[in-house]
Amino acid sequence: MRRVITYGTYDLLHWGHIRLLQRAKALGDYLIVALSTDEINAFKGKEAYHPYEERKAMLEAIRYVDLVIPESEWEQKRSDIINYHVDVFVIGDDWKGKFDHLSDVCEVIYLPRTEGISTTKIKADLEQSHKKV
Repeated sequence: MRRVITYGTYDLLHWGHIRLLQRAKALGDYLIVALSTDEINAFKGKEAYHPYEERKAMLEAIRYVDLVIPESEWEQKRSDIINYHVDVFVIGDDWKGKFDHLSDVCEVIYLPRTEGISTTKIKADLEQSHKKV
């Protein structure tokens, strides 16, 4: 069984997220999503609209996702790869080169982001529409 892992906040779930998960799953037989906890988001200076448990429930409902685990610290990636017997680490290409150090324990793949959609864009669009009202 070929295991794949990816990481993210997955806030304001959108079709770009779904495409990323679909492409990640296509690289193996079993997809693990390490979902950023509210605490790690706060550490990174981010705040998700939905709390961790709600984001986790949404991801678990997606057919491409086999397991959701918490990402509670930035440095856990190597131990996750080893503990979950991961073959492929997948992340968006905006992180290109940042995780090459993991290539000694698994294959590292950077997938292109879906053009025209992101959580940042959704938040900006919502903020702009509220200003018009």
